Amino acid sequence: MLLRLDYLSCALTIASTILVGRRCWKGWVLAAINSVLVCIIAFRTAQFGFIPANVFCIGLYAVNLRSWRKSDAH
Repeated sequence: MLLRLDYLSCALTIASTILVGRRCWKGWVLAAINSVLVCIIAFRTAQFGFIPANVFCIGLYAVNLRSWRKSDAH
C-alpha cells in the first residue's frame, strides 16, 4: 500500500492537537477521523483492544464538537 496509515495517523494526531490547542473546533473533526483510522489500523493488525477506546473517543469528540460549536454561536 502506498499510503502508510500509521504516518497518516501521526500527522492527524499532530494537526488535531494543534488545532484544539488553538481553540479551533475543526481539531475535534480531525481527531475523530484519526480515531476511525486507528480503528482500521487496529482491525488490520488484530489489535482489537484499541477499537473500543477509539469508538469511545469518537463519541467524546462529537460531544466536544457540539459544545464548542454551540459556544461559538453565542
